Amino acid sequence: QVQLAESGGGSVQSGGSLRLSCAASGYTYSSYCMGWFRQAPGEEREGVAAITSDGTTSYADSVKGRFTISQDNAKNTLYLQMNSLKPEDTAMYYCAAGRWVGLLLGAYEYNYWGQGTQVTVSS
Repeated sequence: QVQLAESGGGSVQSGGSLRLSCAASGYTYSSYCMGWFRQAPGEEREGVAAITSDGTTSYADSVKGRFTISQDNAKNTLYLQMNSLKPEDTAMYYCAAGRWVGLLLGAYEYNYWGQGTQVTVSS
């Protein structure tokens, strides 16, 4: 049974930092692409960052230079380091896993999803 469990969300002021984690279990972690997505109220879910099994990364333009995705295959854990946070980064953040992913930031490409962790950035 595939499980993805996010943690690390919270409330910070603009300019602050947070580190999200996603603990994965129930599948061969290293064989999957992993991604971080976010969804604000009334908005569509959007891709934030993704990483392939060989370490290739992709970022949304809105977070380039501020967010860094990484993973520890030995721990089956995905991370998202978020720096210089802005109020517009406020959303529920989800991690996702996909076996065959074409468009790395395409939510429809991913098979498994976590429950999400809330990030709130105040001005």
